[in-house]
Amino acid sequence: MSTVSNTTTKSPAEIFDSIAGKAKAKETTAVQDLESRFLTLLMTQIKNQDPLNPLDNAQVTSQLAQLNMVNGIEKLNLTMNQLLGGYAEAQAMQAAGMIGKNVMIAGNALPLSGSKAFAGIALTGNADSVVVTIKDASGKVVQTNELGEQQAGVFYFAWDGKNENGDVLPDGKYTFSIKALADGKEIEATTGQIGMVSAVTRTNNGFLLDLGDMGNVAFKDIQQIL
Repeated sequence: MSTVSNTTTKSPAEIFDSIAGKAKAKETTAVQDLESRFLTLLMTQIKNQDPLNPLDNAQVTSQLAQLNMVNGIEKLNLTMNQLLGGYAEAQAMQAAGMIGKNVMIAGNALPLSGSKAFAGIALTGNADSVVVTIKDASGKVVQTNELGEQQAGVFYFAWDGKNENGDVLPDGKYTFSIKALADGKEIEATTGQIGMVSAVTRTNNGFLLDLGDMGNVAFKDIQQIL
């Protein structure tokens, strides 16, 4: 396991070109070796053929066709390996470039820091009323906010860290839930928690983003970059 700690100035296109250039010599050598072995075997076969039962043109043509097929598969495999390598490097650059940025992932955590907290909400339809209920670590309701009418899609809200009485609450871990209504009927709403990326770690299964108190999340689980 290794940690991505810096970025590179190379573009993804330059990385692909670099990888292709390094692999070209290996590809040529591999194909040439394959052709050389095949031709050696074919010439040996022709040299030692039975004079009374020589190879016919169909047999030779068939073997040459097999060689072309093997060459095609070999080149395809090499190309795929190059593309996968280039994709991994491009993803590493993108992941490293997210350090210091806020991202949104699925969840309902609402960490309060410096009397400020932010979160996201996704609505499947337009809502006449959206109510946010905030709870502390013990599950006690500390604040209820009416966000009014909201359009379908993703939007964000901020909390100033105060309870119903206007008292400033201590920084720490809080959670929130959503209730959205349209014409008196509840519509589907999902919550999204927001955290800042402090580090990126490469694993065998891809990249993990360190979101501090929210823990590590997979790069693929990031819903939005803010």
